[in-house]
Amino acid sequence: MNHLTRRTDRRSFLKHAGALTLASSVGNADVLSQDSTPSDTVSSAPPDEPRSTEPTGADIGSQYPWIDSMARRYDFPMSFLSDNFRSLEEFKQAGRAKLLECFGRQPAPVQPSAEIVDRREFPEYVREKILFSTTADFRVPAYLHIPKAATTKPHPAIVDLHSHGGMFLFGKEKVVDLGNNHPVMTEYHDRVYGGRPTSTELVRRGYVVITIDTFMFGERRALMDKDLHYGWERSRYSMEDAKYLNSVCRSKESTIVKSLALAGYTWPGVVTWDDMRTVDYLLTRPEVDPTRVGCLGVSMGGHRTLYLAGLDERIAAACVVGFMSTVKPMIKAHVDTHSFVHFVPLLHQYLDLPDVVSMMAPKPLMVQHCRGDGLYPLSGMRESNNKIAAIYEKAGVPDQFAGRFFEGRHRFDQEMQNAAFDWLDAQLQA
Repeated sequence: MNHLTRRTDRRSFLKHAGALTLASSVGNADVLSQDSTPSDTVSSAPPDEPRSTEPTGADIGSQYPWIDSMARRYDFPMSFLSDNFRSLEEFKQAGRAKLLECFGRQPAPVQPSAEIVDRREFPEYVREKILFSTTADFRVPAYLHIPKAATTKPHPAIVDLHSHGGMFLFGKEKVVDLGNNHPVMTEYHDRVYGGRPTSTELVRRGYVVITIDTFMFGERRALMDKDLHYGWERSRYSMEDAKYLNSVCRSKESTIVKSLALAGYTWPGVVTWDDMRTVDYLLTRPEVDPTRVGCLGVSMGGHRTLYLAGLDERIAAACVVGFMSTVKPMIKAHVDTHSFVHFVPLLHQYLDLPDVVSMMAPKPLMVQHCRGDGLYPLSGMRESNNKIAAIYEKAGVPDQFAGRFFEGRHRFDQEMQNAAFDWLDAQLQA
């Protein structure tokens, strides 16, 4: 018998044996279903490994101990407080490059090519509504407030970065008193800004102030196909319309993150790119002194401030309000309190949030916290304050950092505004 014959006979045997096995198993199944129970003839699966059933109090439940352990195994190697940099400038250069890398694809710079679409005069200032380009794809709407005195000499300027607050229907309007505000904005101004929108107050103090609609907010919000009949004109929305359309936008946060990821971008990267290009446009205005440009914002506006101030050398002073903590204490129970826009992929392998904002050193920085702010653990807020202070100390400019705690909840009310504006005056108006 040759090798080929032996192999053929073996295949025939195996095929025959398999058929008998299948027939036997089918027959046994019939017998089991009629005359027996599975436990009599089939061994049970091994039990799950015993694990704790104690609650963790964490947003991620039983997975928290593992994630916390992994986070605490490493520190932030690109912090200026590490021994990895010979100078402040070396730290800033490396940190900025890493942050931009984590932000994803960076569009090519373009000319703003601005156009004024509306202009209104008030006793103390002029308000322009403008459109300008931040990328080859985006034409961004903004309000520019100009003190009337700025027509005779350049004035200091503020990039006023609006908040999130779960309110997608409006963006730039959150910090502007239009006089005929939508009812949902009146309520929002009272709740977040103590009834005093910041851009309107800052122009009265002598600043040229610009605020844009960030991506997914205001005139750049998403409108689903099924909702197109509502139209884009928000003044026509009833309170019920506004609440419904706002809830639809809120439900699409994960969708925008996933969509941008497939395109090679990140949401916070798009937001920060637009904010930096806003400075580009601002510096084209003859009313602006380019050496005296500041920025500020609360909540997501504080998030935008810390990245803009950390990345852009043209920012001369910054005030972060209600968005500062070290990140490791946030992992337990301060993750679900935040929007998807606040998470930069892979960043915290390298830098903590206090490290990022400290890249603006040696320039002046103020951070305002609320002790009752539910978005962050109090321990994380305190640690962030101490870390920024230590970085400014190491940079040789301890007096350039001011960290302040206020009582109460997450907000930017008139008491906090007055403290921030007085501090900005000392940095930019002197």
